[in-house]
Amino acid sequence: MHAQVLHEWGGEVRYETVARPSVVAGEVLIEVEACSVGLTVLNYMSGNHSRRPEDLPRIPGHEIVGRVIATGDGVSSPRVGERVLTHFYLFCGACDLCHLGHEPLCRNLAGQVGVARDGGYAEYVALPARNCIAVPDGVSPIAATAIPDAIATPLHVSRRAAIAPSDSVMVIGAAGGVGIHMVQMARVFGGTVIGIDRGEERLKLVREMGAVAAFDSSVPDAAQSVRHLAPRGVTVAVDLVGNPATLRFCLDALAPRGRLVVLTTFPGLATEVAPRELVARELAILGSRYASRWELGEAARLVAERRITPVVTEVVPLAEVGSLHAKLRGGRLLGRGAVVPAGAAARSPA
Repeated sequence: MHAQVLHEWGGEVRYETVARPSVVAGEVLIEVEACSVGLTVLNYMSGNHSRRPEDLPRIPGHEIVGRVIATGDGVSSPRVGERVLTHFYLFCGACDLCHLGHEPLCRNLAGQVGVARDGGYAEYVALPARNCIAVPDGVSPIAATAIPDAIATPLHVSRRAAIAPSDSVMVIGAAGGVGIHMVQMARVFGGTVIGIDRGEERLKLVREMGAVAAFDSSVPDAAQSVRHLAPRGVTVAVDLVGNPATLRFCLDALAPRGRLVVLTTFPGLATEVAPRELVARELAILGSRYASRWELGEAARLVAERRITPVVTEVVPLAEVGSLHAKLRGGRLLGRGAVVPAGAAARSPA
């Protein structure tokens, strides 16, 4: 089969012919129809999560949509022929945290798809059956690629922050793959959304997706603009950029009893927060790690009900994934991108 293969952390993938995977007990073989492309893939490729030499070479890609074409022993669901999307984390399904629906915190976590084992930048992928979620009828493969991470993660964030109709929600990085769906998800939960990003094209998209306003973070008066719109401060700030400047921007914008949600995990990056500041305004800082298997299913339902619109603005053949990587690194990709293997493209252009 054809696949994009990473040979060194921090390098770029190479389009190669590799052996087609086989399945063992408890696994399924998926014929990939499409795979999403976002900054999370680049962060993992760069080695921000792990640089274990034994994990290379590796086929990246974790937001996978495809049809099951074979199952291993002991697999009753999903069945051959069913279209599925995949959970990013390789959870055990047997520990107490998995039983509680906190699979990303699995006590026996085996890593992530596309990092610890091969992912969806390929024509076929073999994964544990428990990592598969059914794609609802009427949702196209391209649209479904945004569900496993770009849409499910904002659902998890919204639940972590307990977003409600009384909340004003500020999203930093609002036009990115997760951000543009965070804008929509916060509205589903009843929040009023202010988006922060850079460039008029990106800000226009944020407003079109439901933000009451969108401000350019590079403009000196951005903080003042937020304060003018929310004079008492925002009640929830979601930072999808995660550098010291954006974290401080969020903390300064919070209302008393406001909640800051952080999602980034860049090594060596930190910001200073005084306990005095947290106590004086009763602020809360919440970490948010991916999404549960149940939340993937709920995210898929919201897409099927057209309450969330997947924003996948560019689709390229698998062989050309490097062009999407370049746009991501340059901050030029709106929402998510996706790649389609040659065989899948021939079967179904959408």
